[in-house]
Amino acid sequence: MSPSPFVVEWAAEVARALDAAGARGTASERRRLLDVAMGRGRHTALLAHAGFRAFGVDVNLDALREAAVRATEAGVTIHPWCADLTQHPLPAAWFDVVVVTRYLQRDLFPALQRAVRPGGYVLYETFTTAQRALGVGPTSPDHLLEPGELRARFDGPGWESRFYEETTEPEAVARLVAIKSAAQNRRSAAL
Repeated sequence: MSPSPFVVEWAAEVARALDAAGARGTASERRRLLDVAMGRGRHTALLAHAGFRAFGVDVNLDALREAAVRATEAGVTIHPWCADLTQHPLPAAWFDVVVVTRYLQRDLFPALQRAVRPGGYVLYETFTTAQRALGVGPTSPDHLLEPGELRARFDGPGWESRFYEETTEPEAVARLVAIKSAAQNRRSAAL
């Protein structure tokens, strides 16, 4: 499967925005990206090639092994992690970018939000309930966003939506780019 055009486009924009905001820390600390439910790494190696220090998490060890081999063949380094994020929490405020595509696990939204550093981004793209009408893809309500649900998840204090859309062709998906404000993170850290 090819990388999502949405991720390709926005990863480049986000990389430019992070660069414009100024480098932070050492080279190994800059532009850390997490690909959630990375599978065979269709985005992880691409993002590593784009200059991100790319981490990927998935529960499928065989898929992670394949992703690591593909990345090596592509001449990039990725950092795969086999874990269930409900059992192994993400580090707080550590990633510059969190990418999620074709995956929905509602109880992970708070953990994903906490994992993004101040000034960092979330790129999220997954199916909506309108996908059922197309007769292919997921049908379970557990794996389909309700209309407006993704936007609502990032419509609270500390988040600013940079882009949002819901499509019905060729797939019914919601796409979001959100940035975490620095001011909200300072308040959270003080609590």
